[in-house]
Amino acid sequence: MAESAEIAAWLIAKRLTITQVMEEQLGTAAPAPGSAEVEALRRFRSYAAVSLRRRQTRQPALDGLRVNERRALALVDAWSDAAARVAGPHAREITQALQPIVASYRNAVRTLNRGQRSGAAPRAGRRAVSAAIDRISDAFLAIDADSGRIVDANPAAAALLGVARDALIDVEANQFIPVDSQSGWWTQFDAVTEGSDPRRFCARLADKAGAPIAVDCTLTTLATRSRTLALVVARPTA
Repeated sequence: MAESAEIAAWLIAKRLTITQVMEEQLGTAAPAPGSAEVEALRRFRSYAAVSLRRRQTRQPALDGLRVNERRALALVDAWSDAAARVAGPHAREITQALQPIVASYRNAVRTLNRGQRSGAAPRAGRRAVSAAIDRISDAFLAIDADSGRIVDANPAAAALLGVARDALIDVEANQFIPVDSQSGWWTQFDAVTEGSDPRRFCARLADKAGAPIAVDCTLTTLATRSRTLALVVARPTA
């Protein structure tokens, strides 16, 4: 599989298998059919195939694409890793062939999102907050109180749930809460977002495979100009 055109043909032939392996790896964090993330992955696959056939990377076609940057790029990385696993003994060739293409696509998505952003907080401030979150040894999740989607997570949460940190972004929090525990979680969310004091309670989360995890939780809120976030710090109890 030394020729770029041969690698391109292989990626096209194996795209469904690669996607299946990626979805198995992500579990409940896998992208929903028809979502913007799936479209971003489709465009990445097309971009990779064309770039490999032509043996050069050009600017990918991202017109009209609106997607969470961190989530989309995490899924591109996950798909590329899955391709290497499917390739078996040819994994190194696949990884080396995709590296410059992934880097070019990553830069294009970031450029696109910079153009779409408006009124964002200063980057220095966001980096400081992220650094503080990363130092927390317990799992941390920031959840949009209206949409119920994960806005941010720290490495401890990624390890607890079994999913890469950025792959958690923009996923519904309910995907990581057992069905019989969801009403209890949202009762707590409603109470704290309606103005009550920080709350502490015992609950359950679920990892990417659905296995329950008993946790001791502290819940607070943070109101920004555009939304209210429920901030969860969860410590496994067993």
